Amino acid sequence: MVKISTTKKTKVFDFRTIKTVEDAFKKNGYDSTKLPDFSMIPEKFRTQLTTCFLLMVIFEAINDGWEPDFSDHSQGKYYPWPWVLSSGFGFSFSIFGYAYSLSFVGSRLCTDTSEKAIYILNQFPDLWKNWLLNVKPE
Repeated sequence: MVKISTTKKTKVFDFRTIKTVEDAFKKNGYDSTKLPDFSMIPEKFRTQLTTCFLLMVIFEAINDGWEPDFSDHSQGKYYPWPWVLSSGFGFSFSIFGYAYSLSFVGSRLCTDTSEKAIYILNQFPDLWKNWLLNVKPE
């Protein structure tokens, strides 16, 4: 008797296909012409809030359904956290020692692998600059 496998092969999503904000909108099925209305917010904060929204869309696309579970401390969560140098961005983290504490400034803007986090930081550096420093795009 021959056993026939009925296992369905699922295609693995390559997060590197998200190269632009438009790619992220398309993957998530969102309309990129409909951004949130921040007109009631002081003008100096609007660009940064829009940037936060764009980053959330990018993370959702790249995470491809993965959601962080902040109650599960054993689940890895990776944050693309840069430091600002005169020559650009780099990665940073802080460690504080009194019975040992580690901080990476957690947020929903995280991924399940460091590779994805680094990709987002390198692929969208201007969004990160604006998000962290409120620097308007040139």
